[in-house]
Amino acid sequence: MAFDNPRTYTLVSVAAAVATIALKTQAWRLTGSVGLLSDAMESGVNLVAAIGAFWALTLAAKPADHRHHFGHSKAEYFSSGLESALIVVAALAIIHAAAGRLQNPEGLQQVDVGLVLSLVATAINGGVAWLLLRAGRRFDSITLRADAHHLLSDVWTSLGVVLGVALAKLTGWTILDPLIAIIVALNIVVTGWRLLHETASGLLDRALPEAEHRQLEALLEHHKRTDITFHALRTRMAGSRRFVNFHVLVPGHWTVKQGHDFCESLEREIAAALPRTHVFTHLEPIDDEASWQDEGLRWDQT
Repeated sequence: MAFDNPRTYTLVSVAAAVATIALKTQAWRLTGSVGLLSDAMESGVNLVAAIGAFWALTLAAKPADHRHHFGHSKAEYFSSGLESALIVVAALAIIHAAAGRLQNPEGLQQVDVGLVLSLVATAINGGVAWLLLRAGRRFDSITLRADAHHLLSDVWTSLGVVLGVALAKLTGWTILDPLIAIIVALNIVVTGWRLLHETASGLLDRALPEAEHRQLEALLEHHKRTDITFHALRTRMAGSRRFVNFHVLVPGHWTVKQGHDFCESLEREIAAALPRTHVFTHLEPIDDEASWQDEGLRWDQT
């Protein structure tokens, strides 16, 4: 399955959330398991997150305008931030529900049917998470990656809950049901924290990943000569878009057209090597060494 628009994948996530909510809610009603109730609660969070992801990708796809000269791609970080926060909220809700059951353990009913329904919902989430991870890499979308990780956390939650409910039924130790739910919830908190950290890094205008930065430096190094060099290299990421800015120093006797054509060639080469990259160059004469050295560190020292 392949779609050309990342927003389409969020609609798949919405449909999966609706289906899993129905399955897990029914599993909880049949069994009375607090673990399965917590699992259904997290699927509700999945639905809210998927709707938020659709909104964020819709906004991020809008072109630049007079108030947003660099586009709206940072909207993706609001979605991933919301999703990471919702993951933590869901985990806390699970712990709260499980703590109550620890104090008042209850027997479980119709466990076999309930576990089958939960496993079907888990399989749906696992398949959609795999699809979203592939799409996230394809479109370089933090929103899709966040949604995928959220669903994966739901998968681990469900498997942990199924294990806890099954063991509680087999051993008669009903306390295992809430204990397993609490352990899985703590693991979900870790996932939410990692997503929140990635979101914060993006909002702070993080530079390109180290591998891409080295690729960019190697490309510029290839074009360096005794009378051509570069400095003041700066990069940043905003959602799936990359921005590269640097100064190009060329011989002072070059015509404006020669310098312009050289910069245009560089920009096209970089854009081809690093997709979704916007390149900005500033042309200077290399003869005026004192002037360009005062403007900033050389590109290989940034």
